[in-house]
Amino acid sequence: RACNPPVGNLATGRTPVTTTTCGQNSTELYCFYPEQNLLQQLSPGCGQPRCAKCNTNQPDNSHLPADMTDDFFANPISWWQSAQGVHREEIRLDFETEFYLTHVIAVFKSPRPAAMVLERSQDYGQTWRPYKYFSVNCTATFGLQDDLTEEGSMCTSRYSDAVPCTRGEVIYRALSPANRIEDPYSPEAQDLLKLTNLRLLLLKRQECPCQGSGLVEKPQRFAHYAIYDLIIRGSCFCNGHAEECELANRTGVTENMVHGKCVCRHNTAGDHCERCAPLYNDQPWKPGDGKTGAPNECRRCRCHNHADSCHFDLGVWLASGKRSGGVCDGCRHNTEGPRCQRCKPGFYRDRGKPLSSPEVCKPCACQPMGSANATFSSRRCHPRTGFCYCKPGVAGPSCDRCLVGYWGFGEHGCQPCDCARDCDQHTGTCSHSEPFFNIPIGGRIPELDPTPSNESEEEWKWNDHEQGFSALRHPEKCVCKEKVLGSVSDFCQMKYAYVIKARILSAHDKGTHAEVVVKVKKVLKSGKVKIARSNRSIYPESWTNRGCTCPILNPGTDYLIAGQEDSRTGKLLVNMNSLVKPWKAHLGKQVSDILRTGCK
Repeated sequence: RACNPPVGNLATGRTPVTTTTCGQNSTELYCFYPEQNLLQQLSPGCGQPRCAKCNTNQPDNSHLPADMTDDFFANPISWWQSAQGVHREEIRLDFETEFYLTHVIAVFKSPRPAAMVLERSQDYGQTWRPYKYFSVNCTATFGLQDDLTEEGSMCTSRYSDAVPCTRGEVIYRALSPANRIEDPYSPEAQDLLKLTNLRLLLLKRQECPCQGSGLVEKPQRFAHYAIYDLIIRGSCFCNGHAEECELANRTGVTENMVHGKCVCRHNTAGDHCERCAPLYNDQPWKPGDGKTGAPNECRRCRCHNHADSCHFDLGVWLASGKRSGGVCDGCRHNTEGPRCQRCKPGFYRDRGKPLSSPEVCKPCACQPMGSANATFSSRRCHPRTGFCYCKPGVAGPSCDRCLVGYWGFGEHGCQPCDCARDCDQHTGTCSHSEPFFNIPIGGRIPELDPTPSNESEEEWKWNDHEQGFSALRHPEKCVCKEKVLGSVSDFCQMKYAYVIKARILSAHDKGTHAEVVVKVKKVLKSGKVKIARSNRSIYPESWTNRGCTCPILNPGTDYLIAGQEDSRTGKLLVNMNSLVKPWKAHLGKQVSDILRTGCK
């Protein structure tokens, strides 16, 4: 809920500043009418005045500004008194920070002023604004209506009578029927209640009516202002986020003193809880709602224990649909990102540890010579797996060896073997050929044993665990120029003998030529060579010494294949004029439509 600090006397423990003080330059003689005579209403006249002397350097005869704000229960007859003969006097109380005011009570020893103004500053005395004007005649003195006749007027005559000549009160209430405030923390309430300084301008003295009857003392000895007590009720200003306050920017503690530094709750911070605590800026700060009681707590940023503070970013807040706007500051433990949610370059996430662990990001262990980023200040690896980014032809999680089919590990990576199979990793020397080998296109060349005659489809299939090369996996190894499906006329001019959908099963290097085993899944067109939906061979006319067919045919993949035939030998041929594309349903339909209607 929204919090409210207790109300106390803001003047306690603080000393006002006045323009003058009785006896500040030398001993002065002054006179006054004693309080007890004025209380005897049946006694005729005002009684005899009394006279005394004042001197600020004599403790028994001094009446200092601090006497206005001392404990009025412990010192009921202490007072401050101005110098004689002054008409304009200023009493100012300066606070060390911002406070909230509720009301002011001044108890005069002298007759109350005929005219005075109560003012406040919210900028430590640079500018002042009036709270209330006080006068026996508001219209004549200030040009304002009297609030006794016009409710809500800034001026009143209620507290300006000369009688009583002593113990007369002047009262101001910040919250009155004319100043209704529903939410005490709203901007309107702050404008009215918040202050850093308070001052009373005493503008015109008036005499006690007793002075007109048989005065034996000199009139000027009565010509002064005197105040028993100045009580300023209020509280520390905490925006609804604290219930108690502590010492702020001062030394020494006075009992019952109202301190100005809030003991903040609701994850807020600052002398007045005017901002969110360092790690709680995920949404905009708001004051507590004094009307509904909603605390409007600050929300913690999601920094996964890698940051001690965050800041609110309006762009992030709006982009999230006003759900989250916190951006973490100074991510530690080698993390980065708005929520310290990813590892810095040069580190990768340890999946075995929670994201909040200080050891969640481990340094990349990349071999400098084999890593592609060795020239950068931090050698980077994949942020999730820790696998390093390797130079061409280099393999391994740390980029510390050549790929199969490459040799010569060095500063520029590894270079391709100059043969269709693997070669010596250090010298590049190729292995000796045998007549027949089962060589999956894109796969590692297996052990150099003759292929058994009873091969099955399972034996031809791709092995996902083999480390090898293919045009798809390592483009620098296999490069072919592909035929594209152009216009209808271009397709028809090629006069393809067959068009099929087939899955590549395996390939064989027959020494003088290559043979690729496929499983025919659909026949869109056939010529003189009969084609059944079963396993059969096709014959690439381009079989490079690096173990690649052109066009590229990768095992395990369905292709649309359109090519020529050799009717004499019954072979289906594939060459660089053939159309070979990974199978897509729309592509198959497009070619079917061309075959049905386009080519006559």
